Amino acid sequence: MADRELPAPTAEGRLLDWLLVALAPMNRTRVKEVLRSGRVRVNGTPVTRHDHPVRPGDRVAVARDAAAPAADRLGFAVVHEDDAVVVIDKPPGLLTVATETEKLDTAFVRLSGHLAAARKGRPFVVHRLDRDTSGLLLFARTAEARDALQTNWDAVAKSYLAVVEGRPPAEEGVIENYLTEGRDLRVRASARPSDEGKRAVSRYTVLASRGGYSLVEVAIETGRKHQIRVHLAGLGCPVTGDSVYGATTNPAGRLALHAWKLAFDHPVTGERVEGEAPFPGPLRRVAGGP
Repeated sequence: MADRELPAPTAEGRLLDWLLVALAPMNRTRVKEVLRSGRVRVNGTPVTRHDHPVRPGDRVAVARDAAAPAADRLGFAVVHEDDAVVVIDKPPGLLTVATETEKLDTAFVRLSGHLAAARKGRPFVVHRLDRDTSGLLLFARTAEARDALQTNWDAVAKSYLAVVEGRPPAEEGVIENYLTEGRDLRVRASARPSDEGKRAVSRYTVLASRGGYSLVEVAIETGRKHQIRVHLAGLGCPVTGDSVYGATTNPAGRLALHAWKLAFDHPVTGERVEGEAPFPGPLRRVAGGP
């Protein structure tokens, strides 16, 4: 049974507000449950945030309960799974783990339910993605696998795609500095080391430019909080949709950062595991892409 296609929005607004009208007479509590379950897709991408923007012409669909495949029930695709590791393609708007304001709907909670239903144990968190960053997120299936991956985390190849405002001053380059998180939770860069600062290294390549935006691939050698966002903003090219670090435009209606590729040595077999998450359509439409 196919997904239920909803009429296109006729005005800009929040997704939840529009769903309350499009799914009437369904009550508000049930609509929020449908949205939280990951069954709602906007332009082909699963969305869970109630404040996700919708615009005239957007394609919105709801996966039906009985017929929805695992990816629709989870709200994300499982890119790789074996006895030691699980790699998922996290949608934007979904937290990796719980916070004080959201404890029930996270990638960890959804994956825990998926594994428990199949009697496959529980996941272990290896790393995190920002809530509004999409793409590849790695979990372990055992504590031993988690520890092995985290111990060798800097050896894991991590490649991101970002749509930025403007164009970097060079077609490619290396950004290396020290990042410190302030009490306001913003991360700031310094050229000199300090007791609080953590060394951060990013390598970037400009892939395309058009209409005042550029598509940049960023390979990170370290995994610091907000590293890519701070580094690109430091070039004078903040990630679109990232008002925290200076962006003034939001053409895709989301933070335009995507964890594209991930490659690592399997913690048990030693074999190379490589994953890739398709570049989301809303980002591709802004600046092109693979």
